[in-house]
Amino acid sequence: MKFMLMLYADEKAGAAIPQAEMAKAMQQMSAYQHTLEKAGAFISTAALGITEDARTITRYDGELKVHDGPYAETREQLGGYFMIEAPDMAKAIELAALCPAATWGPIEIRPFHPGYGPD
Repeated sequence: MKFMLMLYADEKAGAAIPQAEMAKAMQQMSAYQHTLEKAGAFISTAALGITEDARTITRYDGELKVHDGPYAETREQLGGYFMIEAPDMAKAIELAALCPAATWGPIEIRPFHPGYGPD
């Protein structure tokens, strides 16, 4: 099964982290990716830009509306993801628990909908 690990954190707190400390955190994330690769679970990963640069769109009654930033105010923002392969949710949880980002904020683990996820 394929799962997406969605990594959430407080962007403002992240922006306040000194550069050397952030570099160390990114090294930890790279090491986590290597752990997933060795386990045969890694599919892909990406970091997302800040929510200030995001746009949210809606289309009601044929009219497109574009809103600056995220539509919902939250304490934590989606900062990136890992797509992994695991036999079941229990294994996906086990692999997600190894991710250093769990110390910065929650990680949502969601299986891909059968027939609609990547092959």
